[in-house]
Amino acid sequence: MDAVRLIGATRHALAHSLAAEEIVAEAWQAQALAQAVGSHLAANGPLELRSEARGLSEAGGRACGALHRHGSARARAAQLSAVQDPRSVLIVLGGLLGEVGIALVGVACAADEETLYWQCIEAIDAADESSDRVRGLLRQLAARERLQPDSAAESS
Repeated sequence: MDAVRLIGATRHALAHSLAAEEIVAEAWQAQALAQAVGSHLAANGPLELRSEARGLSEAGGRACGALHRHGSARARAAQLSAVQDPRSVLIVLGGLLGEVGIALVGVACAADEETLYWQCIEAIDAADESSDRVRGLLRQLAARERLQPDSAAESS
């Protein structure tokens, strides 16, 4: 399944999550998507993006390890088969990670349990790290696009 569709499904599920546990589970799903998108771009993306894409994959993977609790549902990210347009995917993934952070702040503020509070704080930090990696990839894509017209002009 295309990354944009998977991100859309996760966005929809997050928007309809009411319980704290559901929101935390969707935060895990978002991080699994960050890991999967990063892995896909590291393996199949432009060479100059691969290092930063590996960083996104690693950041998402660390977050998945921190958020995943036994008994959690299977990651939607396992269905990822394509990243058709890296720029579009990174833009919507960055938006999703921002929404995850906002939702987790709400859960943390309302948390009655200290464990849930700290789990949310760690998840917010993880979403922020993944967002930073996404922004880095978008900057690299923009730089690459600025260089491409010059390369085409030189070769003609």
